[in-house]
Amino acid sequence: MTLIQTVIIAIVEGLTEFLPVSSTGHMLIAENLLGVQNSAFVRAFTVIIQFGAILSVVVLYWKRFFRLDNTPAPAGSSKWQKIKHRWYFYWLLIVAFIPTGVVGLIVKKSGMIDFMLTPENAIWIVPIMLVIGGIFMLFCDRIFNKGKEDNKVTEKRAFWIGLIQCISMIPGTSRSMMTIVGGMCQKLTRRRAAEFSFFLAVPTMAAATGMDLLELFIGDEAVGTAWATSENITMLLIGSVVAFIVALFAMKWFVNFLSKYGFKWFGVYRIIVGGFILVWMLTGHSMVMFD
Repeated sequence: MTLIQTVIIAIVEGLTEFLPVSSTGHMLIAENLLGVQNSAFVRAFTVIIQFGAILSVVVLYWKRFFRLDNTPAPAGSSKWQKIKHRWYFYWLLIVAFIPTGVVGLIVKKSGMIDFMLTPENAIWIVPIMLVIGGIFMLFCDRIFNKGKEDNKVTEKRAFWIGLIQCISMIPGTSRSMMTIVGGMCQKLTRRRAAEFSFFLAVPTMAAATGMDLLELFIGDEAVGTAWATSENITMLLIGSVVAFIVALFAMKWFVNFLSKYGFKWFGVYRIIVGGFILVWMLTGHSMVMFD
């Protein structure tokens, strides 16, 4: 992977990580267009730089991310309830992460994720899911936009958001879309659902990054430390930093746009991009623009 390829893919990741258009899908499309050769490191790179973008959440929302509830617990609370009350924000993230963690581990061990991420499969899966998700997004505001400002994230709502997030393991679906829609299904406002989606991304992508790094050492395609060349590590660091910086600006813009206009235009974009790729492929053209 060259420096130019790394920077372009990282910019694509930073721009799309928090948008409901599938950052993984767009990176896979970019890798195909740029002629990046598939390997265990490239597949890990696709996941790891997403964590770089996710760290922008910690920076942009650091006052809300690093917080404890110092208000008194309800009268008669047990010791456990008092602890949970103080750490409630993090407890909600744990509850939301549990279904994703369990399902993700099963799917990863089954080989399905790597199967879907291989270029020959991803190039069909991604556009199909972009179109399906786009059609859904044209109507989801009308169906689910019933949130109230008084409604907050509870354990039950957090669990359902995490469960719905599992669908985003299919490339082209969008983790952002599924978690925000999951929140709206639970009658949260678009803004509150989007912000919880950002927070949930931190443990989710941290776990995904850790698992992919582990796979490089002890997985079926383990390469030990052979992947950790100075060039690969440099590309990984550059990609993560670029994705982080770009994501900072994209995330702030997205919250304001989503609050005002909803999902409709993202749905239109997904249908156009996914539809174009499908027509292009079905007419016998290659997605590799640079070799």
